[in-house]
Amino acid sequence: MPNGVQLDDIDRALVTELQRDAAQSYAALGRAVELSVGAVHERVRKLRERGVIRATTVEVDPVALDRPVLAYVMVGADAWMGESGGAFAGIPEIMEAHVIAGEASVLVKVRTATTEQLQDVLRRIYGIQGVTGTQAIVVLETFFERPVRP
Repeated sequence: MPNGVQLDDIDRALVTELQRDAAQSYAALGRAVELSVGAVHERVRKLRERGVIRATTVEVDPVALDRPVLAYVMVGADAWMGESGGAFAGIPEIMEAHVIAGEASVLVKVRTATTEQLQDVLRRIYGIQGVTGTQAIVVLETFFERPVRP
């Protein structure tokens, strides 16, 4: 948890419920965790203040948005890439970027409409200072994705 935040069972239940459906009302959340609307509102506010809840978002179907190609790309480098987050963020098709340990230096998650567009993203990744190579793993099918459980 951020800054050593401790969660009780009710906080954990609220986080789980919000990950299941962030659009549900405080009344529905209150019914799920057996608290009043006011108490739920206050707990959610505190979870936001403490950084446990970073954002409220909507999960969309990437195929519906014409981004069916999913690839994970391991990026090799000849230097420490810890300062290159902005360069990766500048490529809009990159959904996530992580500095990693191992043979590769960075792992990125890429969504595109076509494999040709994926190839273009790889070219742009090569343009980032320090990058020496990439290894793309194209996803054929996703069985499931889970939210982080408290």
